[in-house]
Amino acid sequence: MKTRIVIYLMPLLLLMSCTDSFTSLAPISQRNIENFYRTQNDFNVALSGAYDALQEEGAYGKNYVLMLSMRADNLANGGGATGLAATLEAIDQFDEIATASELQATWSDSYKGISRTNSIIGRIDDADFDEAAKNQIKGEALFLRSLFYYNLAVIFGNIPIQLEEISSSTDVAIEQVAAGQIYSQIIADLETAQGVLPASYSGTNIGRATSGAANALLGKVYLTSGDNAGAETALRRVVDSSVYDLVPDYADIWGIENENNIESVFEVQFKAGGIGEGSGFTDFFFPGTVAGAGDGNVPQLPTENIVNEFEAGDERLNKSLNEDYVDNVGETIDQDWVIKYESTPFSALDADNNWIVIRYADVLLMLAEAIGEGAEAYDLINQVRDRSGLGPIGPATAGSFEDKLLEERRVELAFENHRWPDLLRFGKAKEMVAAQLEVPESKITLLFPIPQREIDVAPDQLVQNPEHAN
Repeated sequence: MKTRIVIYLMPLLLLMSCTDSFTSLAPISQRNIENFYRTQNDFNVALSGAYDALQEEGAYGKNYVLMLSMRADNLANGGGATGLAATLEAIDQFDEIATASELQATWSDSYKGISRTNSIIGRIDDADFDEAAKNQIKGEALFLRSLFYYNLAVIFGNIPIQLEEISSSTDVAIEQVAAGQIYSQIIADLETAQGVLPASYSGTNIGRATSGAANALLGKVYLTSGDNAGAETALRRVVDSSVYDLVPDYADIWGIENENNIESVFEVQFKAGGIGEGSGFTDFFFPGTVAGAGDGNVPQLPTENIVNEFEAGDERLNKSLNEDYVDNVGETIDQDWVIKYESTPFSALDADNNWIVIRYADVLLMLAEAIGEGAEAYDLINQVRDRSGLGPIGPATAGSFEDKLLEERRVELAFENHRWPDLLRFGKAKEMVAAQLEVPESKITLLFPIPQREIDVAPDQLVQNPEHAN
């Protein structure tokens, strides 16, 4: 997959771009576009561009980490509160403003990915090549569109829905809808996708969306929508496929040599080497200077709160965090830092580390959530705990089932972009983040403001989220 993205990317970038006005929900470059979407290779080129959009700074390249991890109580901005880090501190402290560049990039880059998938979905039915190949490509595009929309809905809530290709900004009719409508569309799309996608790939196709990835995301969206029965059905498909399993050692989930392993359900592929396809996660999570790279960009430091949440004997602690580091002059610095994304980058912000979006442990814990308290749910949770050297929990263990499950998700999936969506879904965001920041719950807003530029361009069609309205 890494090879395929690099090969296909350049012709696609000649074909697609985004406007400077409203997100525009569309690529507008018309370089022979009518003659492009004809062959299976044409659609694979376009599909690679849609996958490539996941790497954008406004998506998994950086900003989803800020919006979905740093926003919660596991990570904190480690870059200070002045200069270039000021807007990061504002996000961390719930003081962000609608003109923040991070908000605009998240919005624009996510809709860039959506627009690329819309081009594929809208044109592939008329293409003349193998029907099974067409269905697979369409299924992948539906999965990718769903993933972008899921993140946008969690971050901004009330967003425009656009399901058709748009060739220019003058064609855009903006329909802002509530997150619930977005989730309904995602569910419909993923139910289609999971039925046409293969269970697995081989060779350079590893990394493409599978039926397991579609069902895992589907289960997450059903849970977010409050439909536990729908979630259970989708998640059982993943478990019953027998494609995935927990790796025996938690440490072996991480590292370049372990990418796309048996526990990985879907991960965003990155490729280092000065070709514009590398990731910056090593820089983001290391507090000092990385050999071959620069000082941590948007440094993400674990909070004392999360460090203290690991139980005694939990092997995940020292496989997720290190207690100190040696700086570039050989001095040992006492500072906890995340080691899940440790590597030696080719250069600053250019490493091979992929980003795991969904893995099998998440599926097991989501299935426990969907089923609800009972013997089977505790067995699923204890499968995850057993790998970490911890004993089982059950009804007699202190706390509610929801609290125990949320705690298990917190330490198992720490620093992987799950914490903020989990807190929202469990109704705990205000309580737990306010406690970590030591601020009143009224300070904690559940949605980010819609970027002001988007509202300025379409003032009669877009409304600011109430929490941020003047």
